[in-house]
Amino acid sequence: MGFFDFLKQKKNTASVAKERLRIIVAQERGTRGGPDYLPLLRRELLEVIRKYVSVDADAVKVELTKDGDHEVLDITVALPEGDDGRPMTGL
Repeated sequence: MGFFDFLKQKKNTASVAKERLRIIVAQERGTRGGPDYLPLLRRELLEVIRKYVSVDADAVKVELTKDGDHEVLDITVALPEGDDGRPMTGL
């Protein structure tokens, strides 16, 4: 093997990038303490709810809590009240 032969070797940059991304995602999950899908889930729930009811952006809250050996997904939606004091459905 010659001195400059290492320059001719091509590394699979896609696999290197994928492995780096996997490491970064694992570190982020560890530091944030929660799954990374929760913000996306919240946005998608808000979009679906807005198809039927006019709600504020902070009307949907999504939290993941631990209950013993189980994880519990808690979704809270604050619906606006109508003139009669009951939640509006928009349907």
